[in-house]
Amino acid sequence: MGRELGVTEQQLRELPRYRESAAFSEEERLAIWLAEEMAKTPVEIPAELSRKLRRHFDEAQLVELAAVIAWENYRARFNRVFGVRPVGFSGGDFCVLPEEPRA
Repeated sequence: MGRELGVTEQQLRELPRYRESAAFSEEERLAIWLAEEMAKTPVEIPAELSRKLRRHFDEAQLVELAAVIAWENYRARFNRVFGVRPVGFSGGDFCVLPEEPRA
């Protein structure tokens, strides 16, 4: 699904190193950083992150970004109740698409 939305193979591979990877734009790095911070308990967004987010996103964009991240956190916590286990995306693993059939 991510690929359909423009996420590249390189970004998937470099997600664990997003802070220093050239595969991500500054806006993408900030969005991932925000997602990391929002996944923690308790949620405490560093002032530096807030400052940088406000330089790159307007209020409506920040609301939408935080809402999407909050929804994903909700789903993750909901799944824990029913024993749905993580599949390792945060550990650098991801589902590789099958290669195109060769003609």
